[in-house]
Amino acid sequence: MPPTLHTRRLLLAPYVPEDEEDFVALFQDVRVSRWMGDGPASEEADRALFGRIFTKVYAQDLFDVWAVRRDGALIGHAEIKPTDAVVGHELVYALTPAAWGSGLGTELAQALVAYGFGTLGLTEVHATVAASNNASLTLLDRIGFEHVRDISEDDGSTTRVLTRRLAATAGSPHARQG
Repeated sequence: MPPTLHTRRLLLAPYVPEDEEDFVALFQDVRVSRWMGDGPASEEADRALFGRIFTKVYAQDLFDVWAVRRDGALIGHAEIKPTDAVVGHELVYALTPAAWGSGLGTELAQALVAYGFGTLGLTEVHATVAASNNASLTLLDRIGFEHVRDISEDDGSTTRVLTRRLAATAGSPHARQG
């Protein structure tokens, strides 16, 4: 199970079974899911994904996955995991649209970066972002990620590969474990 992380306004904690409805609602919101993985999936597929967090990811300690909460409510999802896009670990995060534009995405991404460098001992972390996802590209640029290369997807779209190296973290805020 991943450790609990605290930021100024967020709590990142392992999912609990009672989170299923909020998880499914987050992933069924096409404003969110259009940027996740292969895009929107069926409710059944999202419920199966939630189940695999417990039966596979947590059970086999594959990588760290968190429910993101603010004031007790589930408002997002976060991961840091090995990726095939590059050799290393990738950040994955999503917030409900109600949380957009409030700086919570930046706070969440910075916490994941700090966890990757501090707890996991990584020297770089990566993100893969749809080239049309300007909000995420801007956020990651602002916190020190650099564009490394583009991936041409089978559907004709482009995914940007971004990297942040450890040397770029001097003076950044760090998430604390609790």
